[in-house]
Amino acid sequence: MAGKAVPDPNPTTTRWVRWFEEIGIDDVGLVGGKNASLGEMLRELSPLGVPIPDGFAITAEAYRYYLEAAGLSEEIRAIYAGRDPASVEDLEQRSRRLQSRILQTELPEDLEREILAAYRELARRSGVADPFVAVRSSATAEDLPTASFAGAHQTLLGVRGEVELLQAVRECFASLHTPRAIRYREDMGFAHDKVLLSVGVQRMVRSDLASSGVIFTLDTETGFREVVVIDAVWGLGENIVQGKVVPDEFKVHKPTLLQGYRPLVSKKLGGKEFKLVFNEHTHLLENVPVSTAQREAYCLSDAEALTLADWALKIEAHYSRRRGQPTPMDIEFAKDGLTGQLFIVQARPETIHSQKTGLALEVFRLEGQGPVLTQGIAVGEKIAAGAARVIHDPSGIARFRPGEVLVTRATDPDWEPIMKLASAIVTERGGRTSHAAIVARELGIPAVVGTGDATQVIATGQEVTVSCAEGEVGRVYGGRLEFSTQTLDPSALGPIRTQIMMNVGDPEQAFKLALWPSDGVGLARMEFIFASYVQVHPLALTRYASLAPAVREQVDRLTKGYADKSEYFVDKLSQGIATLAAAFYPRPVILRFSDFKTNEYAHLLGGEAFEPKEENPMIGWRGASRYYHPDYKEGFLLEVAAVRRVREVMGLKNLKVMIPFCRTPEEGRKVLEVLKEGGLERGVDGLEVYVMAEVPSNVLEAEAFAELFDGFSIGSNDLTQLILGVDRDSAQVAPLFDERLPSVKRACAMLIESAHAKGRKVGICGQAPSDYPEFAAFLVEHGIDSISLNPDSVWRIKSRILEAEMAQESDQDEAW
Repeated sequence: MAGKAVPDPNPTTTRWVRWFEEIGIDDVGLVGGKNASLGEMLRELSPLGVPIPDGFAITAEAYRYYLEAAGLSEEIRAIYAGRDPASVEDLEQRSRRLQSRILQTELPEDLEREILAAYRELARRSGVADPFVAVRSSATAEDLPTASFAGAHQTLLGVRGEVELLQAVRECFASLHTPRAIRYREDMGFAHDKVLLSVGVQRMVRSDLASSGVIFTLDTETGFREVVVIDAVWGLGENIVQGKVVPDEFKVHKPTLLQGYRPLVSKKLGGKEFKLVFNEHTHLLENVPVSTAQREAYCLSDAEALTLADWALKIEAHYSRRRGQPTPMDIEFAKDGLTGQLFIVQARPETIHSQKTGLALEVFRLEGQGPVLTQGIAVGEKIAAGAARVIHDPSGIARFRPGEVLVTRATDPDWEPIMKLASAIVTERGGRTSHAAIVARELGIPAVVGTGDATQVIATGQEVTVSCAEGEVGRVYGGRLEFSTQTLDPSALGPIRTQIMMNVGDPEQAFKLALWPSDGVGLARMEFIFASYVQVHPLALTRYASLAPAVREQVDRLTKGYADKSEYFVDKLSQGIATLAAAFYPRPVILRFSDFKTNEYAHLLGGEAFEPKEENPMIGWRGASRYYHPDYKEGFLLEVAAVRRVREVMGLKNLKVMIPFCRTPEEGRKVLEVLKEGGLERGVDGLEVYVMAEVPSNVLEAEAFAELFDGFSIGSNDLTQLILGVDRDSAQVAPLFDERLPSVKRACAMLIESAHAKGRKVGICGQAPSDYPEFAAFLVEHGIDSISLNPDSVWRIKSRILEAEMAQESDQDEAW
């Protein structure tokens, strides 16, 4: 399988068989969508370095000839006549009769001869007698941009020998009449007698001895198009589609990959509890448990994930050119365990997000509170509530009622009739590309998959709320909780002069928020990434040997798989940062280095041993004062290393950095020296370094700070606290805390004036503009360059800022 063998120079003329190199995407009517795509890729993409296993297609005309020769056409039409679309029992009864007739009917002799001749030629090309092949159905209405028919028709793996091959072809023909295929055609508006079936016979990649999976050239949850998402498992990929395991997940940023960087911005280890393998003795597929070592290891290397992403972009670019419009793709890959070689084994247009038109955004927000019953991977971004129906196997499907929440271990295409009636779906197994996830997206309902325990902790009849509106983690709450929806049209507001940015800390929200109307991220909080991605104090890694045995054991569990403890920190932190930077690329993302207080650092794993006890951590050892101090400098240098990786290895040069709580210009110089020591130098390779304006000295000495930094970002919370001398954590004096007081507003105006005089920009990332539209309007009147808002207030405040700008222009016109 090192390369495609040279075709026979004197091939036998065939009527019913076409080799993949003979067909392309224009031949859907002849060989179906799946085979047409394989032929297209083998012909057009193999020369570009995308390897496709060789094979041939038994044409749709062969299927029609088979039916006519056996006298089955009229019989099939008669069986379909008078079908009751509302009756599941009627559907299953007719399906059994149809499949039985086909499976009992032999193929015509001349058709058999052509199929077997092609199989022998495939053996000659591969140099293997009786090669293992994958036999795949390919309907003439399949793998279209508007209808995928995913999983509706039969695929048989590990087929070997002529007898098995002919039987497999009949099984594929019969699968055109399974209940799920019949129902899907009816739902999509395809006439039964207008859809024919071709069969693909492809040299089988022994991924059962290695790994396989699926690739999407967009984010499957949000439709964000600037990433490639790869799901991978050990063994054959059917376990992904069937939702039997949680796969490893890799995300690669498209634009910087095309520039030659290595932007693997995210990878998550999946459970991979089972792997589907081929038993060469029984010729059957079987699911076997995965060893602990394999479960704890990624089934693709970073280099392999990047290679697959590169191939995916070539496939997407080719199909986009052929169709004359951007065409996100749904791709299958397999790694051969015998040779170690990766292959692309299927590609089709993505059918959910690619069909959406317009820029309107539907935003769901959970308003109520309730106990979390279970959580897993969020599919979609919606919220739904209803009574739960726990079903353990298909025998319980008939009990399901419209509007209920389906709770089960996993789903397959046989469950689709009731999935269409569900308000939401919850499964114990599966990942983002499992059957349940795919169908939920297609139906536009929320799903939480891979919970592990849903059927144990949720009871039939229990009222639940399924929320997928809180990032990548989906949650199932007890009770019917209140939630709101809002439809936003980014084009409804005209252009505004002031840059509107967002405060974003959670990388899991990044791809969704990047679709909102904004000019970038004015504040990316490193603390959130610390807490959710890293979870451990940096000095617990750099000074690992000094840890207490019990803490060291916890650190070992957390950093499993990393021989270098510091590399764990840099790797995890860089992924969180890179996800944010990739989501908004090429718009600027301003990352604030860590600004935990000492008591907050102490709560990180291993942190208590390295943090002093302070009476007032709010104005203690925080921000810039830590970065150059010998008791934390080595931890800060790990933060710097993570930023370097994002900018230099991943190519995300839109990432800028910001120094918090910098009390004096001299302190600023010291921090810049440490940055330079760590390989980050202001001005080199376009790096911009900003400073938070949250200490009164930042305002009073703005000219001096402007000599050191590229700009300021007002932190209104701390600035108000320190101007007023109010501890904002104290309930007794909390009523005095108000950013709208004249002293605070005057400080902001002074800073803007001083910074502009030095040619420096000023933004604000504090809470005040999000809470008070009038405060945002005040800043606009004084010429602030950017306002960074909480995501949920962007729309409301942007409208107010537009009004302020228009009023300002009106006043200027009158003065003129």
